[in-house]
Amino acid sequence: MFESTLNESKSRVDRLLLAAIGGLMLVGFLFVYSATTINAPSTAWQQFQEMSFRSFFAWLMDEYFFRQLVWYGAGTVAAVAICFVDYRTLTRWSGPIYWATIVLLVAVLFFGSVRGGAKRWFDLGFFSLQPSEFAKVAFILALANFLGRPVEELRQPGNFWRAIGLLLLPFALIAKEPDLGSATVLVPTGLAMMLVAGVPRKYILYLLGFVAGLAALVVVDVLFTTPSWQPFKLKEYQRQRLLVYFGQDFTPPNATPEQKQAARELQKQKKHQSRQALISVGSGGLWGKGWCEGKQTSLGFLPPGAAHTDFIFSVIAEEKGFVGSATVIALYAVVLFTGLRIASRARDRLGKVLAVGVVTLLFSHVFINIGMNIRLMPVKGIPLPLLSYGGSSVLVSLIAMGLLHNVHIYRRTY
Repeated sequence: MFESTLNESKSRVDRLLLAAIGGLMLVGFLFVYSATTINAPSTAWQQFQEMSFRSFFAWLMDEYFFRQLVWYGAGTVAAVAICFVDYRTLTRWSGPIYWATIVLLVAVLFFGSVRGGAKRWFDLGFFSLQPSEFAKVAFILALANFLGRPVEELRQPGNFWRAIGLLLLPFALIAKEPDLGSATVLVPTGLAMMLVAGVPRKYILYLLGFVAGLAALVVVDVLFTTPSWQPFKLKEYQRQRLLVYFGQDFTPPNATPEQKQAARELQKQKKHQSRQALISVGSGGLWGKGWCEGKQTSLGFLPPGAAHTDFIFSVIAEEKGFVGSATVIALYAVVLFTGLRIASRARDRLGKVLAVGVVTLLFSHVFINIGMNIRLMPVKGIPLPLLSYGGSSVLVSLIAMGLLHNVHIYRRTY
């Protein structure tokens, strides 16, 4: 028993964590392919046999599933590279990294490409860089480094407000894009890190009360105020998403018959994504319809631009049913609980706070995205880590996994 414990403590690789991450990447590759390829695999194979090498390469470079594979490779290289540097050394560079992402968040508001009324990306031709994704990891590094100071210093109100400032700056810039979903995940991540670090609980409770009160006021504003008086200036699409989530009518007071008809049509349109996602999840049954056999995707009921990104879980649920959905959740559970175990065994408070930050960020993404797919949460542009298509999202998710594994590797000094 002593020998097995010693061997476990000296192990520099967490095989269970790596296996779960590999499983998620495999699932992501398969279902990004399914969500973006109309032809069945057999038909695609026939086309491949008829292509020349040049035309096949051109076709491959244009396919989402191949690009996802490239991002998996690049992210894995980045994660492995991070594991060669002690996390304590990495956090010493957290200041420059944090401020570099802040500069990118400011720059994207002026020079970013506009998609769907939001400025969130730098269009680099071969790659769309989304600074808000990288800001999440930069924030975790910077806050962990700040909270690594002696506990006595964390009890000072001034240091608590400095920690809040580290959170509010990227939150405000990301919300300005607007990308309220990505901004929202910073809040539970920051609070969990502060709680574990030893910040007095009364400070955190005060902050939680403020956030809960603010959220309640936003809901009251959306549901009960008139269009002529709205204290919170939300974007129109954000208000509509909340109205859809709470099942409220879009029809304004004293509307004419024409306005009522237009409001009903708009409401039907805005409900489409969440409704079709729920149909996809429910239609999968126990075993699903089979890989690449999902009708919601192939017939275009799930929006083609969102099936492989925000609604990838619905694609999995339809094609692999309850068993496939439970498998995905189980893989995430392995990563999350392994992350908590790594945090509990970290050699210092800095490692513990860093690991908790990564775990909370991952949990927030998974909870919001899957909740959105099954109508428990309003629709938000939040990717499902390692499953949703997206270069920035995949890179950052794997970098975060590298940081988590880094804490495991350097948990002891021998």
